[in-house]
Amino acid sequence: MNYFEFFGLKEHPFQVTPDSRFLYLSAAHARAKAYMDYSVWKRDGFVVITGEIGAGKTTLIHKLLSEMDEAATIIRIFQTQLNEIEFLQTMLSELGFDSEECKSISKVDILHKLKNYLIEAAEQGRHVVLLVDEAQNLSRVVLEEVRMLSTPDPGGDQVLNIILVGQPELRDTLDRPDMEQLAQRIRLRFHVGTLSETETKEYVAHRLRIAGLENVELFDNEALKEVYRYSGGVPRRINILCDTALICAFADDCNPIGSAIIKEAVEELQWQPPQKVATPATGDASTGKLRPWLTEKPSLTTQQLSERPPSSSSSMQAPSFQGGDQEWSRLFSMVLNIMSDMTTRMARLESILESLADKDVVPTDVHGAVEKAALSVVAPKVAGEEARPKLVEPDDDSDSESVNQ
Repeated sequence: MNYFEFFGLKEHPFQVTPDSRFLYLSAAHARAKAYMDYSVWKRDGFVVITGEIGAGKTTLIHKLLSEMDEAATIIRIFQTQLNEIEFLQTMLSELGFDSEECKSISKVDILHKLKNYLIEAAEQGRHVVLLVDEAQNLSRVVLEEVRMLSTPDPGGDQVLNIILVGQPELRDTLDRPDMEQLAQRIRLRFHVGTLSETETKEYVAHRLRIAGLENVELFDNEALKEVYRYSGGVPRRINILCDTALICAFADDCNPIGSAIIKEAVEELQWQPPQKVATPATGDASTGKLRPWLTEKPSLTTQQLSERPPSSSSSMQAPSFQGGDQEWSRLFSMVLNIMSDMTTRMARLESILESLADKDVVPTDVHGAVEKAALSVVAPKVAGEEARPKLVEPDDDSDSESVNQ
């Protein structure tokens, strides 16, 4: 007796490779699929779908591709560690142009060929969709090329529709200040989270049913609880754990499968329960923006802050930071953005001072003129308010008071 006969299955229920037939549409997956369909069928621009590793994004792509009709031309790019020339060459190759010829022509010629193809497709009523998986690997330069490709033609019609699919790093990239132009082109953004415990049970039952198991509870309720506990609701991890459990159960001649078999499978995989992180808030379809997601870390209360002893300037220390790698990455990115912003402001200040020198303007109050120019750059006036710096006379207790505040 083989593996499938023992459990009454017709095919592999928990294969890791994407198969659109096994797609389970949770609430989040159904919404992401609806956004992708909307972009394709309504020809409405630019959609970004993000999700954790193993969340089922590639399976969503395969499902979308399986439903495409002949009127749509799909440019599929799955290898994304490319520079801008290689990216554009790949687009031409996917459209049927000779790969070797694409490698020998200049960027100008590549863009010319793409433009002519898109215009011709629009005139013939054909629909062209650029679908990029693993888009978190795209460089800033390549994303700028994507932005330029998303520009409507002079008549106002959208010639090329774009769907970017990637891990959460893609979302972080698009939220950077220097990506604002691209972010404004995006019509819809959505983040696919993990499955809930109930959805995990439905997911397992769905895949078993597609594989040929009808009206049989192969995993009991306690086993499914353990599956959710150790998988964290990530579809790929569910597949790996359930497949290992089936192998263990087959070896032990055990059917149905209980929690003991799941724990045996976990030991084989050497897994630990994943650390719980608050689920990212889903996107707002009206604005296309994602609300921030916060890790479940306790914050200091007002009472705890007030109970901290004041420190003098001589013993003052920086506050400790207990975040993990992700939090340090975000903090470092924020510092870089602040430094970049201040560099821009200082360049503007130098430009103002140079223009004064070129005009041979020598104000009587040089320091006052410099201060005024600096304020115009760093702290511009707000309507109804006077943009003046507030000077505070230093005293011995200033540091301790600022800490208490």
